[in-house]
Amino acid sequence: MDSPVLIAFCGLPGVGKSTASGYAARQCEASRYRSDEVRKSLFEDPSYTDAEIERTYEELLSQARAELERGESVVVDATFNSTAYREMAAETARSTGAELLFVRVTCSREVVRERIRAREGSVSDADFAVYEEHRAAFDPFERDHVVVDNSETVEATHDQIDRQVVGAVRETVQQ
Repeated sequence: MDSPVLIAFCGLPGVGKSTASGYAARQCEASRYRSDEVRKSLFEDPSYTDAEIERTYEELLSQARAELERGESVVVDATFNSTAYREMAAETARSTGAELLFVRVTCSREVVRERIRAREGSVSDADFAVYEEHRAAFDPFERDHVVVDNSETVEATHDQIDRQVVGAVRETVQQ
């Protein structure tokens, strides 16, 4: 039987998680759930309280769980800035028998500043100040993970995802 994979894209606001996770989901033929979209479906005017954030992660991973239980691979896209939220993702994978792959998306600070400034119509509410706040508070990443540097071209990012994510997922699914 094929093993489903939970692919958790994480990183600071504005680094390009959504662009990277969207590409990976298409390449891996996986459903994708984004914390920004889940949050907006739960809270009409989010205030980003700890309780709202917790509820958002619970719902994000609940939606992923349903797919994983059906044997389908899933991409989730969230900051996962705390060890506790990463553990929630790991528990979701463990409890559904899925493999887990964390993908940390990084990007140079200068590129993030420009991309956030240029965003229009984004579902994300994060501005550069939010990026800076998260950067200061991001828990050290102590789990196995791959890093995708999204500082360059879209093609360069896609190449990294193809090499580090898509190939690993295809191997796992076919085992």
